[in-house]
Amino acid sequence: MTNSIICLNKGETMNIIKKSIFRTYQFFMKLIFPLLPYKDPIVYESLENATTILKDLDNVLIVTDKAILLNNLNIKLENILKENQIKFYYYDQVVANPTSKNVLEALEIYKKNNCHSLIALGGGSVIDTAKAVGAMHVKKNKTLRQLKGLLKVNKKIPTLIAIPTTAGTGSETTLASVVVDSETRYKYAINDFVLIPKYAILDASLTLSMPLMLLATTGMDALTHAIESYLNFSGNSKTDNDALEAIKLIFENIENSYDNVSFEAKRNMLYASFLAGKAFSRAYVGNVHALAHAIGGKYNLPHGYINAIILPIVLKEYGSKIYKKMFKIAKYCQMVTDNDSQSDAFDKIINKIITLNEKFNIQKNIDTILEKDFPSMAKKAYKEANPLYPVPVMFTINDFIKMYRKIKG
Repeated sequence: MTNSIICLNKGETMNIIKKSIFRTYQFFMKLIFPLLPYKDPIVYESLENATTILKDLDNVLIVTDKAILLNNLNIKLENILKENQIKFYYYDQVVANPTSKNVLEALEIYKKNNCHSLIALGGGSVIDTAKAVGAMHVKKNKTLRQLKGLLKVNKKIPTLIAIPTTAGTGSETTLASVVVDSETRYKYAINDFVLIPKYAILDASLTLSMPLMLLATTGMDALTHAIESYLNFSGNSKTDNDALEAIKLIFENIENSYDNVSFEAKRNMLYASFLAGKAFSRAYVGNVHALAHAIGGKYNLPHGYINAIILPIVLKEYGSKIYKKMFKIAKYCQMVTDNDSQSDAFDKIINKIITLNEKFNIQKNIDTILEKDFPSMAKKAYKEANPLYPVPVMFTINDFIKMYRKIKG
């Protein structure tokens, strides 16, 4: 034992110390989780059922994107607002990885028209933009970058109604808004309990026109949320149950939803995304997301698409460290019995993910990322993951560089 300690070099010793500090931070965060002011949004299953809340609004900014308007997904909402003589205005320039420019442009429309509430109609990018608009509205003396991190808003934002049109991000129930700095392309998150939408309208009819690739990648994004939150050690029985049920629903419904077999499958996917959002907003995501955010910010690739590729790569890297929990996932999804080994369950889950990616024509690697960018992306991924994410295996900066090599292929 003494010889082993003596053989540690300075870098290895620092890594051990840092990991100890990070684990201590995560342990205490787990202890205070039950005391934190999480509040789930009030859920409605359709726009028609939500008329009671919509008719009480006044001067609404609808945050959305061009694709939503092109596919007329705004018509049902617009008709309800018109019938109740509610003034509304649009910001429809949100992009796939929402930028600080998007937020500031939308905020200007909000202030110009003396709006009092926000409706986010779209995917995670749209909902994240609306959250950031609300944050900037109440923190008038702060820049968006200054709100980065945890609990920097700390002031009630205007009423926010989230209407997801994709089944994946779970942003309608989370406390996070992820944006990209328009100038530096640095992707960061604003995390505060006040950003959790007051209402979520889970209307599955709005997901019917999703392009197949978007349907697939957002579904795999939700799967990543659920798996990462379950594997993290800061969860509790509630987050574990939400994560397990989300994983099961996704495995059972994503292919039928993709093949347009049933409306019920699409409704189940929307609910699975919601459950996964509830799980990871309390138990956090992990290294998959840290790796993906750095790639998405640098190369402007779709977040769900990146996650789908990275997920099996990171799970394989964790290896036997996650055997026990992977067995529990597989058993809950009725993929194994007590007679199967933990390693068999591990392989079955990973093979299932790989099979889904193949069905959805998602590549195994991202060969367009450049090796010269690995060090800078690894630093960003490391900074995001530590100390916040209570992952089963902590990565050093060198570990993240190694993972980027595997992701490139």
